[in-house]
Amino acid sequence: MRTIYLGTPLFAVATLDAMAAAGHDIVAVYTQPDRPKGRGQALAASPVKEAALRLGLPVRQPEKLRTDYASLAADQADVMVVVGYGQLIPQSIIDLPRYGIINVHGSLLPKYRGAAPIQWAIANGEKVTGVTTMKIDAGLDTGDMLLKAETEIGKDETAPELAARLATLGADLLLRTLDQIETIVPVKQDPAEATLARILTKEDGRVSFARPALEIHCRARGFEPWPGATTAFRGQPLGLGRMKISERQGLAQGELLAERQRLFVGCGDNTVLELLEVQPPGKKRMPVSGFLNGARLQPGEKLG
Repeated sequence: MRTIYLGTPLFAVATLDAMAAAGHDIVAVYTQPDRPKGRGQALAASPVKEAALRLGLPVRQPEKLRTDYASLAADQADVMVVVGYGQLIPQSIIDLPRYGIINVHGSLLPKYRGAAPIQWAIANGEKVTGVTTMKIDAGLDTGDMLLKAETEIGKDETAPELAARLATLGADLLLRTLDQIETIVPVKQDPAEATLARILTKEDGRVSFARPALEIHCRARGFEPWPGATTAFRGQPLGLGRMKISERQGLAQGELLAERQRLFVGCGDNTVLELLEVQPPGKKRMPVSGFLNGARLQPGEKLG
């Protein structure tokens, strides 16, 4: 079956690798153009481009997919596969392949449609998530669902860790979907059950210690590595790394307590977090013990 693959981030590499290993005829790989990256702002290839070149597959990188309509039509693909490509696909292109365009989405649709489903599932305290294959339509993750696979979210699992697991799960699900493409009965999404996983902003990472400890813990895990969990200490920004929920009580919101090289902070609903890693300005993340050695914490000091 002639296939065109469209993807950009690391999450999309596992599916491309799985399709190639399974012997699918991938006639072209589309990914976003090389973008400036790092301090030097040198142009960097996307993870999917690097994978496609490693596999010896032809790569195309138009700024807008619609401008490559003639090439897409000439490829006469039976199906297109999309995993995190980064552009909405116009109907004229959706109509090209006879089996349509299949998307691997990192949530159990219709929950968490949108750009950041993995991050928001963790941030909102979900216990279970998964991947869904769906037929692309002109909307934002609104197409008919094909197959699903579920997995539990670990209590300390971060967004990058969960994304790596879901990428593998999604790759397997996509292969099953292609194998059954002529017999799967698509299921329409119920808009009443839909939720939006909007793009993250820097503001999402700002910690409010009025929130309960569990909620802060979930958001910090979900927003790793960006925007991260951030607060202020002595008027300077402070990043928060690993943390865990404590059984302690009795600290005011944002109040710090240092005890035997451990650091606790009060949260909403009389709950407490133990901070395990922090990141002062201009420094790498460090264990709390190192931070406390330099900070010389005073009684009653607060975060935020």
